[in-house]
Amino acid sequence: MELKNLKTVYFLGIGGIGMSALARYFKANGSIVSGYDKTPTPLTTELQNESIEVHFDENISAIPSNTDLVIYTPAIPKDHKELIHVLEIGLPIKKRAEVLGMITKQTTTIAIAGTHGKTTITSLVSHILKQSDKAITAFMGGISKNYDTNFLLSPNSDLTVVEADEFDRSFLTLFPDVAIISSMDADHLDIYGSKEYLVESFELFAGQIKKGGKLILKKGLTIPENENFEIFYYSLNDVAADFYASNITLVEGKYHFELMHKSENCGTFNFGFPGLHNVENAVAAIASAITIGIDISKIKKAIASYTGVKRRFDKRVDLADVVYIDDYAHHPEELRACITSVRNIYTGKKITGIFQPHLFSRTRDFADEFAKSLSLLDELILLDIYPARELPIDGITSQMLLDKVTIENKILVSKEELIPEVLKRKLEVLLTLGAGDIDQLVMPIEKSITNIYKAIKGF
Repeated sequence: MELKNLKTVYFLGIGGIGMSALARYFKANGSIVSGYDKTPTPLTTELQNESIEVHFDENISAIPSNTDLVIYTPAIPKDHKELIHVLEIGLPIKKRAEVLGMITKQTTTIAIAGTHGKTTITSLVSHILKQSDKAITAFMGGISKNYDTNFLLSPNSDLTVVEADEFDRSFLTLFPDVAIISSMDADHLDIYGSKEYLVESFELFAGQIKKGGKLILKKGLTIPENENFEIFYYSLNDVAADFYASNITLVEGKYHFELMHKSENCGTFNFGFPGLHNVENAVAAIASAITIGIDISKIKKAIASYTGVKRRFDKRVDLADVVYIDDYAHHPEELRACITSVRNIYTGKKITGIFQPHLFSRTRDFADEFAKSLSLLDELILLDIYPARELPIDGITSQMLLDKVTIENKILVSKEELIPEVLKRKLEVLLTLGAGDIDQLVMPIEKSITNIYKAIKGF
């Protein structure tokens, strides 16, 4: 199948962050693109504004009769009416990951994998290369704030940057020239069953690096050596790594550090994105750029101008009396990293967190770990579990999780009760955390806090 010759492409689950990037790719290449998603979101509205038709009911008549390819996400349930119809009439159909593998097959590819950090690293690598005048195509798992999109396309680009998703073993469709692996913590156990099986999949992914390729691996992780690729280790500050940060200083919420490449000091980098875990992400991105020959001076300029990813330590309100940060954190380790970073930056401030658990199975598998991370907050406002693709599991509820949290100031509320609950509190630092539909509450929370502040200050 020649993807460039496809005239009509239809998406099942077009509003997903990865699917929408593919939709934009085919639209940019001249295909007629349309699709289904479950609910309207700001992202589906953006697609509609880009002349991509999107509908929100299971309607087989909305599928163009001349469709050349249907692309679907594993999040689409097997009993979905449109999926059943497509299979019954025999339309060509492929998973998102398969198509991404086909797109990257003919290009030099940098693939970023990991249970945490991959979206930020992908956007960092993409930004460095674009600012270094490299013609690239980039598929990012979040909206880059520098470009206000999750997809970049340069004419005649033969270099692709792609976020490699471990969910459903999707990244095994990729055969990169350079791979980054940031973490291999237990996650998606509803798919993998055990951490050992998940790690095995990361090992298989690394084994698909092309001959002569490079693996940028976080220090402390173990991937079997392979004659096809060279391993470079990176770390936040482990001097035994090939790349690490030294003399890290925090100035007005922003980090400055010296990048060390073994014994060589590559100079000072000014990084305007908060969080020590993001400094480590920056080290990984810089390492990949250095290994493919990008000039250090260009990397420094790109790092200094990087503004982040929406829903990744995304500062929504920054006023004298209150700060509001939104983050996608939905795993205990991500919560710990985010909350710890906020406490380091806003020393002595009360931190109020709103968390929406994502998936019944993840909540079950990591209940104790979630409770430990959430107990780092001063106040917790907990929402009900977002089910995504799952049915409820007996005994697995947000109340069960709340009972395990050790701080005193904690409460379970509905989404309808959330904003009144937030506004009756004296806020200092507010966090929204989670990967479900909590993103739909971010703008209302932001507007409500800002309006209250304006009313108090009289402007």
